[in-house]
Amino acid sequence: MIKIAVDAMGGDFAPKVAIEGAIQARKEMGSDIAIILIGQEEIIKPTLSSFGISESIIPVIHAPEVIGMEEHGTNAIRSKQESSIVKGIGAVAQGKVDVFASAGNTGAMMVGSVFILKTIEGVLRPGIAGFLPKEKSNSYRITLDVGANAECKPEVLAQFAEIGSIVTKHLYGIATPRVGLMSLGTEEGKGNTTTQSAYSLIKENARVNFVGNIEGRNVFDDTCDVIICDGFVGNVMLKMGESIYPFLKSRGFVDDFVELFNWENVGGSPIVGINGNIVIGHGASTSKAIKNMIRVSADLAKADLVNQIKISLGK
Repeated sequence: MIKIAVDAMGGDFAPKVAIEGAIQARKEMGSDIAIILIGQEEIIKPTLSSFGISESIIPVIHAPEVIGMEEHGTNAIRSKQESSIVKGIGAVAQGKVDVFASAGNTGAMMVGSVFILKTIEGVLRPGIAGFLPKEKSNSYRITLDVGANAECKPEVLAQFAEIGSIVTKHLYGIATPRVGLMSLGTEEGKGNTTTQSAYSLIKENARVNFVGNIEGRNVFDDTCDVIICDGFVGNVMLKMGESIYPFLKSRGFVDDFVELFNWENVGGSPIVGINGNIVIGHGASTSKAIKNMIRVSADLAKADLVNQIKISLGK
């Protein structure tokens, strides 16, 4: 049984859409998945009852405090120990749940995860793994990092290449994922000093199937299965990808590949490199997005990514 805790208070439209998304996921997912809501029970329980859902179907963990979307992450984690985010991450640390997912404050989620769960031994910096559409196969590729680290040292980018490979291998079943380093040109000498140094380090790692530098024009093609970049570049690419779906849909251009750009279908992004499964959802999440955030959470738990990263880095 996989237990997924969902932050009922996280997101621009919480708690209504978070609760509705959890109910949708409960109806669609198998009996091997348990969903638990964390937040202010005086709000959550009546809402569940209005949908005819009892606490025996979706249990509730009371968390009286809420971390706002605009609060400073570090200060909020320290001052609001009874918040849904702190209690959710704590539930993972205590082994009460397998995953905690929230569309709430990203900074608080990152800080709380590192403070409470700690970084996996050997990991230089945890990152947020984003999902970007990949042409031809009509599937997603991992992009690391997409926001946790605005600047990265070459050693961090090189390690992201290995961690991204592990995530892709065990999440998508690709035996030897192709890894590309985002740069200003495909030639080895292109880019800034950071990407040039990272190129050399990744190239030397026999555990990484490195295809070299890629450019912006390769973001959505089939050149690679993993894109490595710092969080500044990755976040720009992720947000650009989000803009494509409404742009094309408004003009009547929608097919299976274009649907992959709808961030509601993605649901959320995992923090990788920490001792536990944490998933960050979009702040503007709808109930559909929350439902898919829970689906992604289940996939991550089934892939046993935390242990797979520990095993690989241990070698």
